[in-house]
Amino acid sequence: MSHTPSRREFIIKVASVSAAVTAGASLSACGGSSTQPEFLYGVASGDPLATQVILWTHAKYPGYDSPVALQYQVALDAAFTQIVSQGTVEAKSDTGFTAKVDATGLLAGTSYFYRFVSGTATSPVGRTRTLPTTATSLKLAVMSCSNYPAGFFNVYSEVANSDAEYALHLGDYIYEYAATGYASTTAATLGRVSAPANEILTLSDYRLRHAQYKSDPDSKNLHALKPMIAVWDDHETANDAYKDGAENHTPATEGSWAARRAAGLQAYHEWMPIRTGSDRAKIYRSFDFGKLVSLHMLDTRLIGRDQQVAITDLLGLKGAAAQGAAFNAITSPTRQLLGKDQMDWLTTQMATSTATWQVLGQQVLMARMEFPASTLAALNSTDTSAAAQAAGNKAVTDYIVAKNTPASLRDPAQTDLMDTTKNPKVGYNLDAWDGYPVTREILLSTALQLKKNLVVLAGDTHNAWHSHLTLKGGIPGGLPAGTKAGEEFATGSVSSPGLEEYLVTLKPAEIKGIFEGVIDDLKWMDASQRGYLKMTFTANEAKGEWFFVNTITNRTFTSTLSKTVTMNSAVAS
Repeated sequence: MSHTPSRREFIIKVASVSAAVTAGASLSACGGSSTQPEFLYGVASGDPLATQVILWTHAKYPGYDSPVALQYQVALDAAFTQIVSQGTVEAKSDTGFTAKVDATGLLAGTSYFYRFVSGTATSPVGRTRTLPTTATSLKLAVMSCSNYPAGFFNVYSEVANSDAEYALHLGDYIYEYAATGYASTTAATLGRVSAPANEILTLSDYRLRHAQYKSDPDSKNLHALKPMIAVWDDHETANDAYKDGAENHTPATEGSWAARRAAGLQAYHEWMPIRTGSDRAKIYRSFDFGKLVSLHMLDTRLIGRDQQVAITDLLGLKGAAAQGAAFNAITSPTRQLLGKDQMDWLTTQMATSTATWQVLGQQVLMARMEFPASTLAALNSTDTSAAAQAAGNKAVTDYIVAKNTPASLRDPAQTDLMDTTKNPKVGYNLDAWDGYPVTREILLSTALQLKKNLVVLAGDTHNAWHSHLTLKGGIPGGLPAGTKAGEEFATGSVSSPGLEEYLVTLKPAEIKGIFEGVIDDLKWMDASQRGYLKMTFTANEAKGEWFFVNTITNRTFTSTLSKTVTMNSAVAS
């Protein structure tokens, strides 16, 4: 569909102006007068519960660092004649002049208007919604990987104008790279050069980067119209982070990982409408939408993750010793992705939930995205020579032909290709759950034993996927390999480039053919488009709809529904 301003968006803007006039403020009071605070980054709401919701804004006197005293107001109407919750909060230097408050005393399943007021200055007006205590349907907009220099946030615009009731962001809300780093090729042309120019390391760096992302008009509009439930992934701190470090962090030149991690998490909690507890590192939490959906938001990145294993080690490309060590690490029964505390918490949450659907909102692909070693060894993205391309194509073609040939008709070479003892299957992305197979097996087995309808949501890869979640087997006394435990719906990115950026010698259709042809549990994927996933839940089904925009390099764009997948409820609620 074509992008046009929605009626609701127009009403919100009119309400913002009328609210400012009602408060006695001139237009300059919201940005032109040095005696009034500015609300440069709009408003946001998030972490809704049945009777409360987090409200957020940023307020600062231009040229001054004095605290800004604010009153927040929550009302049933845009004119704020029916205020149902109000109180005070302060925006000050200790929080980078952000202000966040938990508005309480609200009614379940109800939409509200909200704003912040300081003297005669008034913030833009936002809309939010509490969680229902009874629900027959639910619509969630799922997003991931919003990279400012890569292009415009047209996907945010689409989500803001959609009929989704709540927005989910599964991480990589910001990126940490320098202005000339990742995905910055067209940044100058688009007027989207990262600030600060350096790779962000300090609290002031992270604050400035968050501020830049929040300055985007589509970001401000999205946050003003949809309550957001968010978790971080790696780029909110540094690429391929784990509990003790990150691929994109060098202590010798960039200081301690603990200090950088703390700075990134502090800025995240300051700039996001997330409920902050005594421990900023603990963000896993649940949201109940009546007895329809229990949404469990996980942290697969920082709190419990052991260091990633390199695929080159696991394939033996660095020698037998490295391969042995990698194999022992990846198959260790003590290897962690969530950490014991989070896993125990999740098990309890699922066991005690009476909701029809157990939904995991988390960062990385859980499905077994396994390639046979024969193809992984031949598919080397760093070698784009004609000979290397031919070898890769042959390896893939040989495997797919063997896979689609009845066992009784396979020749000896094809039989060997399908023999997993001779040609073992390995996950190509060991930063995902494929790098933590024991943890995945335990989680999926738990869901099966509890007889739960399991839906897993994922982001991270910048591409869209739908997969079945099956057991790999191998746990003593466990269920057999191939047993289905649920389904995974993974969203494409808001703006970050996907596989088409790395597999430059292949067309998107060829990439799609390779992945869908080789990977057993993968049912569908898109290899080249930016967009979001809309999930609709009823008592009988979970429906995923993938929407894509036709460009992120122009603010004039169209949006198309590309794929719809329906998962039926197999377990009685």
